[in-house]
Amino acid sequence: MMKKFILFLIVITLLACNSDDSNPQYCTEEYVYGLSITLRDAVDNTIVTDGLTVKASDGFYEEELMRIENSNNFFGAGEREGTYIIEITSTNYQDFTSDPILVTRTDDDCHVITEIIEFQLTPN
Repeated sequence: MMKKFILFLIVITLLACNSDDSNPQYCTEEYVYGLSITLRDAVDNTIVTDGLTVKASDGFYEEELMRIENSNNFFGAGEREGTYIIEITSTNYQDFTSDPILVTRTDDDCHVITEIIEFQLTPN
């Protein structure tokens, strides 16, 4: 009796693992940011990276974008689709709030499509 029960459990487990999907989806393990933002001084057009706080919000979700060492861009919204408002604050520049930015997913639904954006900041 116990052998039949164990055999039954094995068969059920195998059936549960069976996939009828003839086109399985394979995604890369790459981590994709939805936002890549470059900031420039509106007067001399130089890239600005220091002394800034760059935040992205989507409804109740909010994150501070990060700058990777030796990069001129701020990155955020990692693998997260949404409609983002970017807020930039600094003691050297006027506060800035963007229009909504839509981050969508790829057709295969594996990653987000990076929105590459540049903003001009006005010095104080």
